Amino acid sequence: MTFRLKSFALVAAILAGAGAASADDLKIALIRGLTGPLQAYAKLTETGFMMGLEYATKGTMEVDGRKIVVITKDDQSKPDVAKTALAEAYEDDGVDIAVGTSSSAAALAMLPVAEEHKKILVVEPAVADDITGAKWNRYIFRTARNSSQDAISNAVAIGKPGVHIATLAQDYAFGRDGVAAFKEALAKTGATLDAEEYAPPATTDFTAPAQRLFDALKDKQGKKIIWIIWAGAGDPLDKLADLDPGRYGIELSTGGNILPALAAYKRFPGLEGAAYYYYEIPKNPVNDWLVAEHKKRFNAPPDFFTAGGFAAAMAVVAAVEKAKSTDTEKLISTMEGMSFDTPKGTMIFRKEDHQALQSMYAFKIKVDPNVAWGIPELTRELKIEDMDIPIRNKR
Repeated sequence: MTFRLKSFALVAAILAGAGAASADDLKIALIRGLTGPLQAYAKLTETGFMMGLEYATKGTMEVDGRKIVVITKDDQSKPDVAKTALAEAYEDDGVDIAVGTSSSAAALAMLPVAEEHKKILVVEPAVADDITGAKWNRYIFRTARNSSQDAISNAVAIGKPGVHIATLAQDYAFGRDGVAAFKEALAKTGATLDAEEYAPPATTDFTAPAQRLFDALKDKQGKKIIWIIWAGAGDPLDKLADLDPGRYGIELSTGGNILPALAAYKRFPGLEGAAYYYYEIPKNPVNDWLVAEHKKRFNAPPDFFTAGGFAAAMAVVAAVEKAKSTDTEKLISTMEGMSFDTPKGTMIFRKEDHQALQSMYAFKIKVDPNVAWGIPELTRELKIEDMDIPIRNKR
């Protein structure tokens, strides 16, 4: 794809200008936690979403002859605000499709609103399993990976017979779902899960949970690992390292993250885990365009959630183009089983729960003095067929 827009900033401004929308426009709500603990994720998602629309429409910002208008809303990563924002988008703004949001707790609050209004909600980037599991309804599609995809890929990356593992996670849906899925996946690797610790999302002092994890592992024989699943502020990886788990022979592990967070990984050469995305890993034309254009426009590579927002935009455009309609039932029929291109390669919306099946990437951290962050160097691509992702809904 070789098109070039004169001004990305101008396009974004036009898209955000909901006041100029006409009845024939394709109106999309983008709900994200632009203020609050996940604002970094929200900004990346929005940038990726706008660039994804640009790429998917070959720069026209139109789908099936309809101009795209994006109406943005900030839910502050608060469930009650998210619920209200989505209802307003459907009722007051008359959006055809909604996309969001950053927080798993906020996304869970939005699910019944989509069902009540019988409108599509594409979940990005929230990952809690319940979103396409116990709390799911047929109006929900998710381009983001779920906790099981995170967990299975990380379990494969670090789980081996004789390995003893303990976990540290945030005490809300994201963390608890992640550990539950990790525990289930880990059982198939021959490794042992010896302890689980949960801390409030705003925790900054990890001394007490860390000591309990050290006590659970220190007398075990063989390889010992603490696997951390965390989103937003707090920096538990560095904080646990400061408490010197190495004196007990304990290693640290975690999944991929945004580039600013990967700066802390420079302290951990050889750390193993699995990632949703790192800009140098996928090799395909969509990612090539995203990386080149993002570097040109922002003097930096695209990040973790930039790719996610981009994928959500690609899914929305593909669905409307193929359905030739924004009628909800036609969209559902089209999107169930639909494959679509993304910076990660092809994703597929699984018919049973509308979860996007996708590749994940096992990595080992490489440290380069000329790079500001630890580099997740690919050790194995876990393709769709390599992962048995449980279907957790009640359909």
